[in-house]
Formats: sequence, structure tokens, C-alpha cells
Amino acid sequence: MTKDVLHTIQASTPELSKGQKRIAAYILSDYDKAAFMTASKLGKLVGVSESTVVRFASQLGYDGYPAMQRALQEIVRSKLTSIQRIQASNDTLFSADVVASVLHRDMDTIRQAIEGIDRSAFETVVDKLMSARHIYILGVRSSSFLAGYLHFYLHLIFENVTLVTTNSAGDILESILRIGPGDVLVGISFPRYSQSTVKGVRYAHDRGADVVSITDSELSPLYPLSSVALMARSDMISFVDSLVAPFSLLNALIVAAGHRKNADIAQIFDRLENIWDEYGVFGRSDES
Repeated sequence: MTKDVLHTIQASTPELSKGQKRIAAYILSDYDKAAFMTASKLGKLVGVSESTVVRFASQLGYDGYPAMQRALQEIVRSKLTSIQRIQASNDTLFSADVVASVLHRDMDTIRQAIEGIDRSAFETVVDKLMSARHIYILGVRSSSFLAGYLHFYLHLIFENVTLVTTNSAGDILESILRIGPGDVLVGISFPRYSQSTVKGVRYAHDRGADVVSITDSELSPLYPLSSVALMARSDMISFVDSLVAPFSLLNALIVAAGHRKNADIAQIFDRLENIWDEYGVFGRSDES
């Protein structure tokens, strides 16, 4: 329903009550603002009760107002500038305890990820990583931290992992020049989606490689180019991209891949511990 929320509202308008029609009219004209309003604020703005707004969402087929709100947010998230993000979040974020507001929103995104992750797709991703000839990991801007994190652990599990470290589309294509059948590209991108990542993913797709996308929804430009996609929301908190749910998803992938290579992992870390001790990398507890 995310893709059709505005169309659904438009098509349902003739059947709505007078108050609900006012809600529909406002959303259709200013959905970028409505997407970040509480039910109470939206109701006050158009002159109806909060309960009328909640019933409006239910009548459209949504499981409550938050579900409809998320559908609207999916439409606008990739289009907002940083200034617009700040303006959109100010009312909800700074109306109470900022720490509690941010942490609760992060908790909500993780809960949504738990409920929304396709377990079959997850296992397929693990299978592809296990059988890949070569694994490339691509993510730019804030997603570069996700890509770097995933690479840090996967290169301990597999010998054939490359982190694409550039943001330039041209340099990305050079970095994955030899990608092809049997290889896997893990493409990571969240709103506002980087065109550099999209171009890299498209090149890998066109070359016959398996594309594993870590993204937020089926509206992502990575989704139609993917062999398999895992989705976890990145929330907008003011000008900040909250990536706690994607990080948790990557943790699950790392643990699952490590479990598949359990014996190898034990040997790798035993060897690392010996190397760290030999070269005094972390120091020793009995040192003065």
C-alpha cells in the first residue's frame, strides 16, 4: 500500500465523511508536511478530532495512523533536503525529552525490522555469500559506515572480500570492473539514495553478478536491480540518518555467515590471538 497511498486517498474521497474529506484534501496537497505530523496535530490543523484522523487511516485499510504515516514518509523521505528534515522533525522530536524521543524511535525501527525481515530472503543472502567467487561491498555517504562495518567482519570470515571505498561513480565502476557471474555485490543505500551506488549496482547487475541490496523498501532504486534484497528502515532524526536497524541486520548476517564457517572462524581467531600476543598489539594484562 506504500506505493499507492495518495492514489488510495484520492480514490476513497467520495466515500469519506465531511471531516475525513478535509483530512484527505490536506494530505493530497501537503503530504510532505502531513507525513511527519502526529494524528493530534493533523486533526487540529484541519479542524477534526484525533479520533477522526485515526478512523480515516483505518478506513483506508491501514492498521492505525502510524502505518499510514509511514506510507506517506516512504514517498517523501528520498526527496527531503537536510533543512526540510530539520523542519519536519522539530515538532515531534523537540516537544519532549530528546534522549527518550530518539531512543524510542530507534527501538521502533528495530521492532519493525524484526517483523518485516523476509527470513527466506535472509537465508538466500547467506547462501550467496557462502558460494560467492568474490564479494564486493558498496555503500557511500552515511552508508559507507555500514559498508565498512560489514567488510571488517566479512574479511575475517572470507578471503575474497573487497570494500569499494570511493564515492565517485566513475571510480566505483573502475573498482568493480571485473565483476561478473559468480560474484556478489552487496549494495547498501538509504534515502536520499546515492546515484553513485545505483550506477554501481546497475553495472554489477548488467554484468551478471548477484546483487544483494541492503535498503529500506521496495521503492528503493536498488530493489529492481537486486537478485535478493533485505530491507530495514533508516529513520530520519532531524538531519541525522538513524541506521540502528540496518546495523542490527548486518550483525545478523555476520553471525549467520560465521556460524556456517564455525570451525574456520575458531582457527582464524586463534591465529589472530597468537599474532596479537606476539606483536603486543593490545598489550597484556600483566604488563606494568
